[in-house]
Formats: sequence, structure tokens, C-alpha cells
Amino acid sequence: MSITQKPTVSIEYCPKCGWMLRAAYMAQELLTTFTDDVHGVLLKPSETSGTYVVSVDELVVFDRRVAGRFPEIKELKQLVRDIVNPGKSLGHSDVK
Repeated sequence: MSITQKPTVSIEYCPKCGWMLRAAYMAQELLTTFTDDVHGVLLKPSETSGTYVVSVDELVVFDRRVAGRFPEIKELKQLVRDIVNPGKSLGHSDVK
């Protein structure tokens, strides 16, 4: 039996920096928005200080170190949508 697996979003965060609540909030927002599009959202405590990386399967969509900041939730939803369901409307989150 061959079933196409829905993608998994991972949020790797630094627990020493106190970023678990931020990661949990973003996970909740992504799960609410992409209920039918993703397998789930995985929260991964990082061993590396300062880490905050969001990936869809193995593809990094946002890295705090590269961007020099945290993602806005609207921006993160757009980045994830573009991979998991490019045709999906995000309503007010699509307005530039």
C-alpha cells in the first residue's frame, strides 16, 4: 500500500534561550492553518544555543541566524503554504 505522506513541519528552538513558548505558539498557528495539509508540527529542542529553525520535512524555510530575526507569523504561514499547498488562500495573511 503506497500512501503519499503529508509533510511534517519542524520547529527547532533553543530551550536555554526560553524560546519554547514562541515555538509552541507558532506550531499552534501552523496546525490551525494547515490542518489538512500537514502530518503535524514537531517541536525540537536544540543542543545549539540561539537556534530557531523552521523546516518542512528537510527543507529549511526560516533560520533565525540567517534572517537576523524571528519570523512574523504571517510570513511563516506564507513560507509553509508555498511548500505544502501553494494554491491555498491565507485570507488576510496574504495581503502584502
